[in-house]
Amino acid sequence: MSGSSSGTSPGDSGDDDRDRSDERAGSPQTPSPEPSPTASDSDDVTIEDDGVVRWFLKTNDETVMVTRDVLSSVAIVAVVALLLFGVSGIWPPLVAVESGSMEPNMYRGDLIFVVEEDRFASDSALEGTGVVTLERGQETDYTKFGNPGDVIVFRPNGNPARTPVIHRAHFWVDEGENWIETKANAEFVGDATCQEVPNCPAPYAGFITKGDHNLGYDQTGGGANTNIVKPEWITGKAQYRIPWLGHVRLAVDDLLGGILVSPSPSSQLADTQPEPAAMTPTGPASGLESNGDLAGIAGVAGGSIALAAGRYRS
Repeated sequence: MSGSSSGTSPGDSGDDDRDRSDERAGSPQTPSPEPSPTASDSDDVTIEDDGVVRWFLKTNDETVMVTRDVLSSVAIVAVVALLLFGVSGIWPPLVAVESGSMEPNMYRGDLIFVVEEDRFASDSALEGTGVVTLERGQETDYTKFGNPGDVIVFRPNGNPARTPVIHRAHFWVDEGENWIETKANAEFVGDATCQEVPNCPAPYAGFITKGDHNLGYDQTGGGANTNIVKPEWITGKAQYRIPWLGHVRLAVDDLLGGILVSPSPSSQLADTQPEPAAMTPTGPASGLESNGDLAGIAGVAGGSIALAAGRYRS
């Protein structure tokens, strides 16, 4: 007579459950993750425990955070300024134009990136200089800022006390040359003769210059009203244009009267020049543009770099 069995068979699932339970009991338990520190934990950083440097970098103290932001901005500006100086080879590498004699290729308030005369020199440059004159530019199709030839920065009459001028180099004259008859454009000298021009015949070799918007050469009483420009008077060569940003530099200089910032080059209008053309608004900064425009750099260091820029007459 067979009876019901109260036990379970060896193959019963109950044995398997007990075995698995024993295995779990014998295996090491995975520790539960510790709670991550909250943002407020950085308030526990102290000078005594962590040192001044780590405390300064990690603390959430509001005054220190503002100081960190200011120092970071200054450091970025300094790095950008040093990079620009390394490329240009002169200081300041950026200059603000303060008048309109180079319009429509440069406007008042433009920031101009300038380099040493012999940097990025074209094959068309005059021998012994890094400057391409308008005369040579016409022959070789070399243009800068909308017209043939380089735009140079120079001290009028070599006087370091005068604000530098940024004008285009039109042609080179040799010592004793009657350049009014040999090279001058009649449109800019009218019916003047060599005897009526103080710099003719040329007392020495050098450049004849002119603002693009001026009616006459600088050496015939227009614009900068300077003698023939000797190569050693040249302090730089215009390379790129950043529209509008120079207004920051000009505004600060006008406000402070030049007390905190040194004078800078500008472009100078001739007394007989017509009313300047209306300023054409420039689109959003987007990088390199044609005719020597450089807009993208304006967003890197902005007004801080502009404050360190020089100021030029055009």
